[in-house]
Amino acid sequence: MLAKIKSAAVLGLDAFEIEVETHLEKGLPGLSLVGLPDAAVKESKDRINAAIKNSNYEFPLKRIIINLAPADIKKEGSSYDLPIAIAILTASGQIDGDKMNDYIFLGELALDGTLRPIKGALPIAILGEIKNYKGIILPKENAFEAAVIEGVDVLPVENLKQVVDFINGDEEIEPLKINIEDLFEEFNKWDIDFHEVKGQYHVKRALEIAAAGGHNLIMIGPPGSGKSMLSKRFATILPNMTLPEALETTKIYSVAGLLPHNKALMATRPFRSPHHSISDAALVGGGRIPKPGEISLAHHGVLFLDELPEFKKNVLEVMRQPLEDREVTIARAASTLKFPANFVMVAAMNPCPCGYYGDPTRDCTCGETKIKSYLSKISGPLLDRIDIHIEVPAVKYEDLAQKEDGEKSEDIRKRVIKSREVQLKRYSEVDIFSNASMNQKHIKKHCQLDTASEKILKRAIESLSLSARAYNRILKVSRTIADLDGKQNIEISHISEAIQYRSLDRKYV
Repeated sequence: MLAKIKSAAVLGLDAFEIEVETHLEKGLPGLSLVGLPDAAVKESKDRINAAIKNSNYEFPLKRIIINLAPADIKKEGSSYDLPIAIAILTASGQIDGDKMNDYIFLGELALDGTLRPIKGALPIAILGEIKNYKGIILPKENAFEAAVIEGVDVLPVENLKQVVDFINGDEEIEPLKINIEDLFEEFNKWDIDFHEVKGQYHVKRALEIAAAGGHNLIMIGPPGSGKSMLSKRFATILPNMTLPEALETTKIYSVAGLLPHNKALMATRPFRSPHHSISDAALVGGGRIPKPGEISLAHHGVLFLDELPEFKKNVLEVMRQPLEDREVTIARAASTLKFPANFVMVAAMNPCPCGYYGDPTRDCTCGETKIKSYLSKISGPLLDRIDIHIEVPAVKYEDLAQKEDGEKSEDIRKRVIKSREVQLKRYSEVDIFSNASMNQKHIKKHCQLDTASEKILKRAIESLSLSARAYNRILKVSRTIADLDGKQNIEISHISEAIQYRSLDRKYV
């Protein structure tokens, strides 16, 4: 007796079909799993046995062979429990198999037959839509994220018996429907706002430019100057996520198993702030079977690196390629995978170990050698990939004592969105969406300077000994400043302001 059930697996961020083939024959009772199963899949034998019996069905006392096809791809995780159980019940004649080929089955079984959530439901739902399946049967906890894909029915189930009754026609399961617009309205809200930040007007200006052009930014200043407070509010001035951006980001969280319970969509831009003790694998992704790291979890959002020199040097250096390419490639013996990493990096650091080098009110206790050693942890090539450097001085008492609130995030966001619309129109025929993503060809076309601006930029490049990459960064930032100013051409004031945002080149390195 043979039964075939459709399931799916996720490799990287994409799903692919898995066929669970089950064969029953006479012989000593036993269950053999083939098709490159990992330890979690092999352990499913006992879970499935107990779940079938505790759901008041018979576990056949025959020789059972289960093949997970295609057999050349490693199968991992517990999501095959439900399709294997259904395949066994079908092969043993306890289920009518007429509906089987219309659905994808997913779910981990508890010993009592209840279903537990799995990882990667969203990319599997996308696969179901592409392959024209009628529906996906999966645990109730995963239904919300899968239901954002409208082209396939998502049937939430709580236990094995409910699935069997549905297949046999004894119970109807209503497909879960979700209103995408309501999700964006519900989750696209912030509890923090820029109006809460006192003073630091020039830093807010730099953050606005960074948001408008998608530029990476680093802040340098003493403890208590508001670097972390400003960084946490940076995402509130970014444009709201589009549906394609939200789906792509949600796929990453779904695969990583980090999508919040009952949250169908990542409708707000992610803000990730890893501790400086993080490893390079945890930051960029990795593992025996590669999984997304913090830079991919920050996709379409913000990656905040506080106390930047405290990160291990090798951890910072692995950031160089993702910052340039907007994706990370992870190679392993079993597979090579690419994860998207299109984020805005906001970093913060003190000017020295004690934090008060250059402070007009407090004395620095660090020697020159100690300061140089501290700053040398951030390499020149990494700094070249950060478009905006801004100094954040201690907040003055007059600013702290102000009773009036500052400018709201919503008002800043309106200017950012207006600038982004100009950029989207400018790059409508190429696959980029912001000034920060321009390559050499785009810079040459869209960042032309007049004679006066060229002279100022030449003087800055020669006096600061800037690299060719830093030169391009200045042009990109000046293009964004011109867009915020509503100007078609880059003017001398725009290029002058952009040069000012290279303070680490000018003063510290």
